[in-house]
Amino acid sequence: MRRSPSLPDDVKARLETLAGSRLTQEGVLVLFAQEHRSQEMNRQAARQRLAALFREAAVRPKARRPTRPTLASRLRRLEGKTRRSGVKGTRARPSPED
Repeated sequence: MRRSPSLPDDVKARLETLAGSRLTQEGVLVLFAQEHRSQEMNRQAARQRLAALFREAAVRPKARRPTRPTLASRLRRLEGKTRRSGVKGTRARPSPED
C-alpha cells in the first residue's frame, strides 16, 4: 500500500490510520474473512471490505474552523455567574455590625 503509485499521499496517510494493526511493517494491508463456508465467498467479502476501506480513506475530512461565542451567549454566561454569586453570598456568615 505504501509503495502504490496510484494512491495520493493524503489518502495513503488516512488509510494507514484507518488500517491500524492490519498494516504490516512493510506497508502490506492484511485482511481476514471467515464469515462464509466457501473460500471464494470469503475472498469476495475481503475485497468488499478492502474497497470500503479505500472509499473511507478517500474522503477528505472537513476542516474545522474555530468559532467564537456570540455576544448573547457571553452575556447569559455572565448573568448566570452573577446570579450564582448572589446565591452563594447569602450563605455567608453575617458580619459583626449586622
